[in-house]
Amino acid sequence: MRVEGVYVGTPSVLGVHGREEVLSGITKSPVGAAEVALGEINLDGDDQADRTVHGGVDKAVYVYPAEHYPAWAAEDFDVSVAGFGENVSTAGADEATVRIGDVWAWGGALVQVSQPRTPCFKLAMKTGRKDIAPAMIDSGRSGWYLRVLREGTVPTSGVMALEERDENAPTVQETYLVSFANPARLPADRRDAFLRLAERVVSTPALARQYGHGLRAKVARFA
Repeated sequence: MRVEGVYVGTPSVLGVHGREEVLSGITKSPVGAAEVALGEINLDGDDQADRTVHGGVDKAVYVYPAEHYPAWAAEDFDVSVAGFGENVSTAGADEATVRIGDVWAWGGALVQVSQPRTPCFKLAMKTGRKDIAPAMIDSGRSGWYLRVLREGTVPTSGVMALEERDENAPTVQETYLVSFANPARLPADRRDAFLRLAERVVSTPALARQYGHGLRAKVARFA
C-alpha cells in the first residue's frame, strides 16, 4: 500500500448547528515535511474536537483510498484529496482487501486496522451535502481507522508494508456491511448468512471496543 500524502489539522469552527458553533478537526492540510512523528493517539499537528466520537486510541489515524475520489466526482460530489478529513491518502488497497486487525509497518511505527469510518453530520457540513453520509454508507467507500501499536517517525510518502494478517478476519467492507445492513429485510436464508458474518465480525479481537459494542447489540436483536 502506497502512502500518497499525509494530512493534519486542529479543531476550528466548521459552521453553526442550531445555535451553536461546531468545532471540528475534519479540515486537514498536507504535511510538507518528509517525515512526521506519530504518537499513541495522533500524528504531530493533528487533533480532534471531541474524542468521545473521533480520535482516541482506536482511531488515531484515518486512512482513505485516493482511488475513491474519481467515483465521488462522477456522482457530482465536489470533494478532493483530504476532503473526508483523512490523515493518510493511500493507493493500492481498499475496503474489500484490507482486513480488521491488519498490522502495517509505516516507517518506524506499527499500526493496526481497527474499524471502518462512520460518517457524521460534520462531514455533511464540510461538504455542503446532506446526502454524502448515506452515499458513503451505500457505496462502502468509508476508509478505515488505525490504532498505533508502536509509536515512531513515519514518512509522508512511500510504502506502508503489511506485516501481519489473519486471513479469516473480516474485511473492512464486510464489517461495514454488518454495521448498516438491515437483516429484518432479508429473506431467511440470507439472514442466516448475515448473522454468521456478523458473528465473525464481532468476534474479531482487533475490532475497536466501542464499535464492536454497538454491533453486538445489533446482532443480539436479530439472533
